[in-house]
Amino acid sequence: MCLSIPSKIIEILPDNYAIVDTMGVKRKVSLDLMPEPVDIGDYVLIHVGYAMTKMREEDALESIKVYEEIIRHMEEEERKEIFGE
Repeated sequence: MCLSIPSKIIEILPDNYAIVDTMGVKRKVSLDLMPEPVDIGDYVLIHVGYAMTKMREEDALESIKVYEEIIRHMEEEERKEIFGE
């Protein structure tokens, strides 16, 4: 299974590439498979280094919020295991 986290385009590069920010991690992705144009500030879903789908900002932010809750829950569970809380 592949989970795709919404990524925000922060820079458009030559040759149909972009730099995206995925929850604080920046990476270069190809825009070759995008069915529509994108701009800085747009959110996209990425698969194996290719931006595949543009998302509405509201949907992207809601998805990121859910991922952050999952991470927080996992960190709490890990802390309980380590420290016996």
